[in-house]
Amino acid sequence: MKIKVKLVRGLAGKTEKQKLALKSLGLKKINDERILDKNPMVCGNLEIVKHLVKVEELQ
Repeated sequence: MKIKVKLVRGLAGKTEKQKLALKSLGLKKINDERILDKNPMVCGNLEIVKHLVKVEELQ
């Protein structure tokens, strides 16, 4: 299964852990979008930054 992840909030004032999670997901700037495979690594990083991103499941 694939998911589309979009960064909707900025990185200013965020913790190092949150910044590393976003870097791992490939998101750098507001409105960056990535289509990723849903796996435990991606889900764990999304849990860390769930308040900064918008997630949509794809068929």
